[in-house]
Amino acid sequence: MNTVETAPAKTYTALPLVAPQLPKFAPMIALLISVSVAGLITLLAGWGIYAAAFLTVVLLAVVLPAWSRGVEGARRSKDRLATILIWSTFGIALIPLVTLIWQVVKNGAPALSAEFLTYSMRNVVGEGGGIYHAIVGTLIITAWATVISVPVGVMTAIYLVEYGNNRLPARIITFLVDVMTGIPSIVAGLFAYSLFVLFFGPGVRMGFGGSVALAVLMIPIVVRATEEMLKLVPHELREASYALGVPKWRTVTKVVVPTALGGIITGVTLAIARVAGETAPLLIIAGKTDSVNFDAFSERMASLPVFIYYSYMQPGVPPEFGQERAWGAALVLIALVLFLNLLARAVGRFFAPKTKR
Repeated sequence: MNTVETAPAKTYTALPLVAPQLPKFAPMIALLISVSVAGLITLLAGWGIYAAAFLTVVLLAVVLPAWSRGVEGARRSKDRLATILIWSTFGIALIPLVTLIWQVVKNGAPALSAEFLTYSMRNVVGEGGGIYHAIVGTLIITAWATVISVPVGVMTAIYLVEYGNNRLPARIITFLVDVMTGIPSIVAGLFAYSLFVLFFGPGVRMGFGGSVALAVLMIPIVVRATEEMLKLVPHELREASYALGVPKWRTVTKVVVPTALGGIITGVTLAIARVAGETAPLLIIAGKTDSVNFDAFSERMASLPVFIYYSYMQPGVPPEFGQERAWGAALVLIALVLFLNLLARAVGRFFAPKTKR
């Protein structure tokens, strides 16, 4: 009888499907260890809080990756080190911003009141008065600058994207826009002053001149922002419109611009925020006054940046009241710029193309 020999069965070793990982609270434990050690070293060495923060980051960048390398491997350890470096640089970037906001709020909040926002500085010496005239002047000057710069900037961007086709005029305009982007603000003020001197004579001061100076600074920002937004519009939308027999000008006005409108509005708001705090051009052409002026084409017109400058550099006697008004005006200016940014986000979201999934 023949017997059939069977091969012995092979045994397989079960492999884990999940790689070893540190617990979720491992970064917190490493941070606590780093803070404790850094605090102890700082106390013994007599260092300050900034040295303690720097030493904490260094220890965390050593402790957590080393722990991760022993448990999770080299690849995960490098990932954790990169994460620590990214968050550390983000924190460093926040330090000046947070410090600035804290200083402005701490010094400017005591000045805020109904009187401060509704009274001007006319016939006020020492305590009292407000920034109503500066708020009105800033809004009027910025509004006129927006009226001048937005049509010019948007139309220029439309030409560059839709009609320029990298021809010589388009290249020249692009070069000039790049040059205008780097123009110092005081040069824009001198340009506006020289222009108005030709028509009104030496010593001219008016709010509209400040608007022209700010418009020179706004135009390149509006052009660049609008140009980038128009380039993001899918080319298929243009081709679909052309296939239906729609002329190019109507395609631009009814398809391209509405699609990019949200981004264009955001870019315009960024341009407004960019020039709202400019001081040098307004010092030269708009001047300084303590009274309310609603006519941008007549006489001097106050603005918040110029008011802040004079209130802090020439606070009067005693100086405490003038410096307090300067900090309060700075806080109002920051709040105004923040409001414009929030408004731009809301308007941009409202005008954004409606899509259905």
